[in-house]
Amino acid sequence: MFSTLPTFVSLPYSQPFKRAALGLFHGKTKLYGNNVPFSKHKTRRTWLPNSHKRSMYSEIMGRLIRTTITARALRTIDKMGGIDNYLLKTKTDLLGWEGMRLRVMVREKKRANELAAQVALEGAPSSTSSTPLLRTPP
Repeated sequence: MFSTLPTFVSLPYSQPFKRAALGLFHGKTKLYGNNVPFSKHKTRRTWLPNSHKRSMYSEIMGRLIRTTITARALRTIDKMGGIDNYLLKTKTDLLGWEGMRLRVMVREKKRANELAAQVALEGAPSSTSSTPLLRTPP
C-alpha cells in the first residue's frame, strides 16, 4: 500500500478472507451455503460482509482515516466512542492487518503527543527567571 507506513508480514493467526485484511471487518468473513429452490436442487453460493468505504476522524492523529469497514465494526466504533478507542482496545484477532497497521500509527502518534506535552510542561520558561534562554559561547 504505502511504502512509509508499517506493514505486517506475518501475524500469529491466518486470515481466511483476503479482503478483510484490507479494512476493519471486526471478525466478519465470507460465509458459504446453498441456494435451495422449490425443486431442492442445491447450488453453492457465498455471502459477503456488509462493507462500505468510510472516512472517520481520528482525534489522536488529527486527520481523517479512510478505510473499508463493515456495519458491525461501525456499530462497535460508535459504542466505544470513536475510532481511536476502537483501535486501541479491540482484540488483535478482530482487527486484521489494516487494523493492526492503524493501531501502530495511533499508538505512535499518541506517544509523540504525550512526549510533546511533557516537554512543553517541563521546558516552559518561567516568567520570573532572569537567565537568558540562549547562551552565547565565550
